[in-house]
Amino acid sequence: MNITKMAKANEIKRDWVVLDAEGKTFGRLITEIATLLRGKHKPIYTPNVDCGDFVIVVNAPKAKFSGMKLEDKEYFTHSGYFGSTKSKTLQEMLQKHPEKLYKLAVRGMLPKTKLGRAMIKKLKVYCDANHPHSAQVSKESK
Repeated sequence: MNITKMAKANEIKRDWVVLDAEGKTFGRLITEIATLLRGKHKPIYTPNVDCGDFVIVVNAPKAKFSGMKLEDKEYFTHSGYFGSTKSKTLQEMLQKHPEKLYKLAVRGMLPKTKLGRAMIKKLKVYCDANHPHSAQVSKESK
């Protein structure tokens, strides 16, 4: 008789994974990040438990985009007041706030619950190759 093993929050072992965005396609990188944050790469994956790893993205602005996305794609913000809609192109977001861009893209692939909010907190994004988590890092990804 086979018994399915369900993960418990206190049994989860979290690793720190470093991903280098330089030369990688943005969308494929984002799906890889979402998979690692959710823990779907682990055999003990349980949908209702946060069993994912910490993810560090370095060289964030150096990701590749296909087509005319840098000029055409826009991100909108609204404060709630009349006439306060503002838009930024993908290129502006990538130059000024790459952390926001990555978190916004990954957030769309995570659950829209408390669990998803806990998962997105494990994503760390940096503009260059240096990061302050060198003591925790156990895995260097390709």
